[in-house]
Amino acid sequence: MIVTWDSKYIHDVIALWNKEAVIDGYKEHTEASFTDLFLSNPYFDKETAFILLESDQVKGFACGCTGDDIPLGKVAGYITCIVLSSELHTNENYKLMLDALENRFRILGKTQADMLFFNPMLVPWYIPDTPKHEHNNAPGVPVNSFLYSFLLNEGYIEREIEVAMYLNLSNFSIPDDIKAKEAKAALQGYSAELFDSERHSGIEEMLNGFDNPLWKTQIPQYVSNNVPIVIAALEGKIVGFAGPVIRQDNGRAFFAGIGVHPDYEGHGLGSILFFKLCEAFQNIQTEYMSLFTGHKNPAIRIYEKAGFKKVKQFAVMRRIL
Repeated sequence: MIVTWDSKYIHDVIALWNKEAVIDGYKEHTEASFTDLFLSNPYFDKETAFILLESDQVKGFACGCTGDDIPLGKVAGYITCIVLSSELHTNENYKLMLDALENRFRILGKTQADMLFFNPMLVPWYIPDTPKHEHNNAPGVPVNSFLYSFLLNEGYIEREIEVAMYLNLSNFSIPDDIKAKEAKAALQGYSAELFDSERHSGIEEMLNGFDNPLWKTQIPQYVSNNVPIVIAALEGKIVGFAGPVIRQDNGRAFFAGIGVHPDYEGHGLGSILFFKLCEAFQNIQTEYMSLFTGHKNPAIRIYEKAGFKKVKQFAVMRRIL
């Protein structure tokens, strides 16, 4: 039978996760990390978390979340995970868990179920063929997993394939043609370097050129807290950014994004900023970088030029309820 979340099952659910979810590459959990990811998440709702029991033994765990204040939240319910014990890997059992999530979404007034990166429950996973280097979020369903095939059979639409890319920064160096591009931009008055409040101005004006409210909030906060930001400037006026430059405790590079104001495109500043960002991370002894991009995004060529490798694929999926 299926029951909603009860903390008395927490240790058995964690044991299930550490046996089954790790097969698809997800990071194992301790009680503390499980609590941080699920139970302490502001969007956790015990009525949207389900446990499959067989003779009072935990055999499955499914969790979703909703929230009107998250992207698409007024219409979408987000599927965070469906994990089943290997002996119960059947379409029928997956459908039991999926139906429980979807029915809960309908009760809450949602009209679609999604698996994509807007989900505020960030599930970490290990990057293949690395010493447990990890990415902090899965943007969809791992391609070639049982769940992926099941959701396709259930009518979920594959909206995009997100490609995970990885760079070991010990192998990074800026190629000569990027250096030449930077020199050419310099002749036009452009520079790409770390932000210096005494020499650079115009952060807010530059950010107003983007349709990204998160950047408009986050980047000025990083600047005010003296967190390094790589910027592109025209004679001191900021026209683009990359960053922030933050080394996480696990050795991974964290950055919010890269952008060049539309009025200053066409000078190669985007690719210059990206390579200077990689160099900035290398300079603070960051071990590796990982990122996602759409599988048809031309930027893949820039990432590969920097030494990034494709390491995993995730499907962004949706069904109208």
